[in-house]
Amino acid sequence: MDRREGPGRGHGEGRPMRSNYFLPKPVKVGDVIEATIEATASRGDGIAKKDGFVIFVKGAKQGETIKVRITEVRARFALGEKVEGDASASPQPEEPSDSSDETEEQ
Repeated sequence: MDRREGPGRGHGEGRPMRSNYFLPKPVKVGDVIEATIEATASRGDGIAKKDGFVIFVKGAKQGETIKVRITEVRARFALGEKVEGDASASPQPEEPSDSSDETEEQ
């Protein structure tokens, strides 16, 4: 038997490729999107989805709605990071306007 023949050596054998492997991805490197973190991965990254495409976001917590900058796109998922200064990620309480200061000075 030739070394090139035999189980697992021919074309078309092994794990089949998914049809969406070569389809265009809904995000590209540098995109900034708004996403809701649906779950947390085993390594602690947040998991968001855009049109069913998985995006791992470092440091994001489940339930957060944040802006994400895409840093890397792979065949089946993308990596992203939180955009700093996103108001929805860390809401700042509004300072109540104290009109009593103005009336005391008069």
